[in-house]
Amino acid sequence: MEDPLCQLTTPSAHWMYDFNELNGDKRSETMALLHHACEKWGFFQVVNHGVDGELMEKVKGLFNIHYDKCMKGSFYESETAKRLMESGGVTSGADWETTFFICHRPTSNIDEFTALSKEFCEAMDEYIKQVIKLAEKLSELMCENLGLEKSYLMSAFSGSAGPSVGTKLAKYPQCPQPEFVRGLREHTDAGGIILLLQDDQVPGLEFFKDEQWVQIPPSKNNTLFVNTGDQVEVLSNGRYKSTLHRVMAGKDGSRLSIATFYNPAGDAIISPAPKLLYPNHYCFQDYLKLYATTKFADKGPRFESMKKIAKVV
Repeated sequence: MEDPLCQLTTPSAHWMYDFNELNGDKRSETMALLHHACEKWGFFQVVNHGVDGELMEKVKGLFNIHYDKCMKGSFYESETAKRLMESGGVTSGADWETTFFICHRPTSNIDEFTALSKEFCEAMDEYIKQVIKLAEKLSELMCENLGLEKSYLMSAFSGSAGPSVGTKLAKYPQCPQPEFVRGLREHTDAGGIILLLQDDQVPGLEFFKDEQWVQIPPSKNNTLFVNTGDQVEVLSNGRYKSTLHRVMAGKDGSRLSIATFYNPAGDAIISPAPKLLYPNHYCFQDYLKLYATTKFADKGPRFESMKKIAKVV
């Protein structure tokens, strides 16, 4: 098991901090860096995260074996691959990927994938247990930075059966003409917190930031890449935005991607956290009356008082 310390970086600023510092003198600085990553970027990388490094390598290795045995041949025989290789073009709406999705919680469907080896299923089950713990920890830290109870996001995701967790296992095969096709088209993720175990050699992932595409390098040394989805943006009232991203097809090898989604339950009711909403539908004259006696005080309590007034109105 790796040391449960955490280092976060973004492609533009190599922020490095660990979970150990959350209990020390650098706690405020560490939390501020995480908040900035969630608020301004919507993605970051984590190492020394508590997920077993040998287990991560095992999962990647077993998935690569499964791909070579059960997925690679059928992909290159698919209409998408034939169209690209034979005519030099594909129709819009095609992605250069081969993938399947395993549900873990509230119920698992891994036994339905009969072609998966027992060893792979067991490794995947243990990996998911550890990744869920990391997702829960990250959700607590995000809530703290947003001024919410640390369990708020987990509770909001729970619905009647607890948060939904699933993993998309994908390979982006070597592509002879990557200029004609995307590995995966531009999109934001629908769910909550996404934890990506990606290839350590082949690049391709890109995020859109400040009107340009930022290339995400391969993940070395058992790094996990994290991004936030649409539901975190809604729950945070827009503070933490989901970010547009894509996967580029490439000539230099096939890219591995194992993305675990820590999402709301299907029946979870999603809305912005009331504590994060500004007061609304109030009379300006009422605000001026309150302002007259609190002008030189912090505006936060004033806004909270106006929420109560607005409810009465």
